[in-house]
Amino acid sequence: MTPEFHRPIALDTIGEGARTLTIVANPEECAALAERFGLAALDALSSAVTIQIAKGGVMMTGTLEAQLRQRCVATMADVPAIISDRFALRFVADTETGQPVPEIEIDVMDCDVMSHDGKSIDAGEALAQTLVLSLDPFPRAPDADAILKAAGVKREEDVATGAFADLKSLLGGDFKQDAIKAKRNTK
Repeated sequence: MTPEFHRPIALDTIGEGARTLTIVANPEECAALAERFGLAALDALSSAVTIQIAKGGVMMTGTLEAQLRQRCVATMADVPAIISDRFALRFVADTETGQPVPEIEIDVMDCDVMSHDGKSIDAGEALAQTLVLSLDPFPRAPDADAILKAAGVKREEDVATGAFADLKSLLGGDFKQDAIKAKRNTK
């Protein structure tokens, strides 16, 4: 299966020095990535990258820029986001068994590791995976708390739990706070 954002770069075209590229997703690729990652929309995705052969693999560094909308985890409303992240990736060849090299953190560069087939790297798929790692895992709309409150959803801190929860409702006060005050007054 070809990834939604496929940008293969043949290793023999990189050369001895660094190769600089600008990679931009077209509207169809943005729509496919939005569907893949469960986004409300991916309006733009681009990256300026530098690729070079390095000891132990191929290094790709650069910046990732994206404009998108995620869905609020509480209300499902669209939450706009702008992503601007720097990244460093190392591509290493698959092992001789044909299995991908397990992801490990190496060097002081603290970069992510991806595998390649020995012939080319897929810069587009690497950028897609970098994008998903840059997303807010729990996006919330600015008015999410007000919408939830209006719907009758209580916040965790508004719900009494534990051994004194029933006593609190019977006594009509904050039993825990009253007990703490009483203990302080006896000292």
